[in-house]
Amino acid sequence: MSLSGASLPIVLVPVGTNEDALDASLAALDASTPVGTRVWLADDAQVGPRGNAIIERWLAHTPLQAAHTRRASPIGDAAHLDEALRACGDADVAILASDARPTPGWLEHLHDCLARDPSIATATPWSNAGEAAAWPRIGEIVEVDASPARLARACAQLGNTHPSLPSAVTHAVLIRGAARARAGGLDPASYRSWYAALIDLSLRMSGLGGRNALCETAFVLREVEGKPAEGDMDALSVRWPAWHAQLAHFLMDDPLRALRERMAEALAGDDGTPPQPDLFADVP
Repeated sequence: MSLSGASLPIVLVPVGTNEDALDASLAALDASTPVGTRVWLADDAQVGPRGNAIIERWLAHTPLQAAHTRRASPIGDAAHLDEALRACGDADVAILASDARPTPGWLEHLHDCLARDPSIATATPWSNAGEAAAWPRIGEIVEVDASPARLARACAQLGNTHPSLPSAVTHAVLIRGAARARAGGLDPASYRSWYAALIDLSLRMSGLGGRNALCETAFVLREVEGKPAEGDMDALSVRWPAWHAQLAHFLMDDPLRALRERMAEALAGDDGTPPQPDLFADVP
């Protein structure tokens, strides 16, 4: 891929309290994202002194175009992300969990996914802790020992069908700004967690004709899944009474099984050797 960082969507990282995971995530972001990509670390007054030191050290050395903001007092996940997304206007924004580790090409593939199909409102990559978008087993958290580079190469062989998901998932998601604005953005008045607010936004965008798609050519690693705040799932059930049954049917029917099997085959066939470079690339 040859996209420059400046032409890619903004990456928004809502900073969490797991400092070791944040350190690993920022390192993976540097290694897997084009130079000059715009990155916003948004802290809802969560990070302690060690976390601040990690962020300051990273800001001083990252090749990305990065900024860091910190609220004086917390307002909650959903409200904080709604505030940040509104500040981005109608721009497409990739939200990356601060304990997630993207693999090479992740942002370019998500960007291409939205560009390829204007009906896609959200694009979610695979993850080993990705719920409906989980690999190697749907709905399970599985430790993956393959390197990020091998995972990225295997994903890149899967094509670009971008099948639909019940909703986007919180490990990483690229949200089309125009679709988000049309749906009215997040609803922090009804939900406290990003987990539930994203499901609600996904369903509202779907109701307006948008699709929540799997970007099968991208992979983001994570050790845990997102979690709802107390009362959030009850609020979802009231607003979307068919949601839990819809998700259960998706998990039982497993329409992504063939894709996951192809991914496993592609990974098994990758011996870890980088592709042969073009020996004549610099020959006039």
